Amino acid sequence: MTQPPAVTAPLPAPEMPQEDTEWQVLAAPGQGAQPQRPVALRRILVQVIGSIALVIVIVGVAGVVVSQRIAKKEAVHDVAQITDILAESVVQPALTDAMATNSGVASARLDALVRQGILNTQVVRVKLWNPQGLVLYSDEKRLIGQRFSLDDDARQALTAPRTEAGITDLSRPENALESAPGKLLEVYRPVWTPGGKPLLFEAYFRYDVVTDRSRDLWRGFSGVMLSSLIAVLVLLAPLLWAFYRRARSAQLHREHLMHRAVDASTAERRRIAATLHDGVVQQLAGTAFLLAGESERVAALGDEQLSGRLSEAAGVVRDNVSGMRSLLVDIYPAGLRVGGLAAALSDLGKAHTGSTARIQLAVDPEAASLLDARQQQAIFRVAQECLRNAVQHSGASNIVVRLARAGSGVRLEVSDDGRGFAPHESERAAEEGHLGLQLMADVAREVDATLSLSSGPDGTRFRMELPTG
Repeated sequence: MTQPPAVTAPLPAPEMPQEDTEWQVLAAPGQGAQPQRPVALRRILVQVIGSIALVIVIVGVAGVVVSQRIAKKEAVHDVAQITDILAESVVQPALTDAMATNSGVASARLDALVRQGILNTQVVRVKLWNPQGLVLYSDEKRLIGQRFSLDDDARQALTAPRTEAGITDLSRPENALESAPGKLLEVYRPVWTPGGKPLLFEAYFRYDVVTDRSRDLWRGFSGVMLSSLIAVLVLLAPLLWAFYRRARSAQLHREHLMHRAVDASTAERRRIAATLHDGVVQQLAGTAFLLAGESERVAALGDEQLSGRLSEAAGVVRDNVSGMRSLLVDIYPAGLRVGGLAAALSDLGKAHTGSTARIQLAVDPEAASLLDARQQQAIFRVAQECLRNAVQHSGASNIVVRLARAGSGVRLEVSDDGRGFAPHESERAAEEGHLGLQLMADVAREVDATLSLSSGPDGTRFRMELPTG
């Protein structure tokens, strides 16, 4: 008993159903490889300028840190030298042996010298100590005669004579009366009375000497850096322009080759389809007619057995003709180019006439007219793959292909009542080399469409949604 042929029945183009169905998204806009954007001069300039700005920020931050360190080192060295000069030229010549033990004598003798020759906008405090931590003199009179513990650096400056400098620790008791804003630099070194008794001379400097030196260093450094970057940019400009022109030329050439390859593929498909249609298909069709006529002639002569064999052979040839026509639709869907998407989908349904499934079409011509050539090609390819899967693998009795408007876009839906499959089965099939789902997903991504799948015991549905406008 022969299988009943499938039919392609037109259906009205209804509104797409909105069932509460769980869908697995196979492709969505933005997934996968993005189309290559043209090389833009503005983008190159933005990247170059952004890179230069980043270099300026990094070098600037590093320059600030380095300049501050260098400025601090140089400023400390300078104030140490100034302190040495003040100690040797102003303080030490005014010392007497009596000052080493009598703070009153030291205060009266040094005060006028300190206020006239030492205190200024940079030096804000002066102290003279004995080795036991007694303040023999200070321009802050409340400190004179008080005793404090000398820190380790101060003691080492006395025992191994040298000049020590550093940032003042304002939390120490002897610095409680310091009123100068911000940080201070303190420098201390030994001085000696005429009798050789060591005393500790200490001077406090504003930290502005460090910030001023840092600012001067930064100005010189930033000028050199900016001029160097500008010079590099000027030198790179011709290279960047040449790179842009070559990149743009290469991209245009590549796009031209791609278009030529697509056109060549389409032309080759058309040539093969025409050769098969005008050659093999026509010959097979003629053979089928010849065998059918010979079967009738033999039957009239009374040889029923031979007539049956000839009739069976004619049927096989007709099946081959049908298969060849289906192959022609796969190779080159002429209806898509000549009659549009609706005609191509109709031809696609007729290509599966030899199956047991009843194929029904519901195509809204208005929806089809909203799609451009690339979108129509994508719709056809997805519908083709869905029909092939449904006919060959699902065992479906009914297959419905619907194309209609959906909101601001167009939706293709292919559903069948055959055996469904779980999502993990589709993933395993792709891993095993059955790439039908992957190919459909790739086609959908090329036109920024969303491709979804819903499958279960009651059948399988594919849904492809494309934006329009």
